[in-house]
Amino acid sequence: MGTGIKLIADSGSTKTEWGVLGAGEPIILKTQGVSPYFQSAEQIRAILATELQPQLPANSQVTAVYFYGTGLSQPKNLQLVTDAIKAIWPQAEAEVQHDLMGAARSLCGREEGVVSILGTGSNSCYYDGKEIVKNNPGLGYILGDEGSGAYLGRKVLQYYLYNSFDEDLHARFEYKYKTNKDEILENVYRKPLANRYLAGFTTFLSENRQHFMIENILEDGLNDFFFNHIYKYRESWTTSLHFTGGVAWTFRDILTELCELYELPMGKVVRTPMDGLLKYHR
Repeated sequence: MGTGIKLIADSGSTKTEWGVLGAGEPIILKTQGVSPYFQSAEQIRAILATELQPQLPANSQVTAVYFYGTGLSQPKNLQLVTDAIKAIWPQAEAEVQHDLMGAARSLCGREEGVVSILGTGSNSCYYDGKEIVKNNPGLGYILGDEGSGAYLGRKVLQYYLYNSFDEDLHARFEYKYKTNKDEILENVYRKPLANRYLAGFTTFLSENRQHFMIENILEDGLNDFFFNHIYKYRESWTTSLHFTGGVAWTFRDILTELCELYELPMGKVVRTPMDGLLKYHR
């Protein structure tokens, strides 16, 4: 009989962070992202079996899995991930929740707050300390995801393909990516995981801060998120706004400026919710 461990997953489209509790100090492991919109039950099982299991502490036995992931507001997606977990660890307790609940529990604990995820995709909610009470609908990277990596990356590509960048930025883009219109359109319209591909171009934004065109893309993209999402919660004016995700963390200065501009109470910004989730589940 091995050591009993709990697994806590924070999963986006691009990568999954796994916190391991029960084997001494908490351990953080990584696998590729789990997204039931883009992956079958077999593919998800394969990630757990071939990427995660070999990294787990020797002689450990998984007793509980708390999985917070993208695309889990739909019951069929939630069932798909639950089945994949149960196929690998049939004896373990499994709680599968939307990544927004993970962000809310991490950032607010048992207090209220308006919580936003700005990563490859974007989402937001008002959390009352126990439940997500309000959630503005996420429409995915084609129709929505304002302020996300995919949304900002799409703006970078539009500027490049429409020749809107000045000569300096155009040259920097070509030097960095060595791509062309046909290759870009192939990746966006024909290949799988276009949202990850688009989000990859946010590094161009972070590497070229202070150029007025880059600042315009960032300010417009994040302002679109505030206008379409944050503004829809009247609680945004009375309780703290918390943010998590790679985009939120990288461009936290702009989030702070927008909160000041709109006189909204700024809360915490964290790169990932994992530390807060380990605390919550400990």
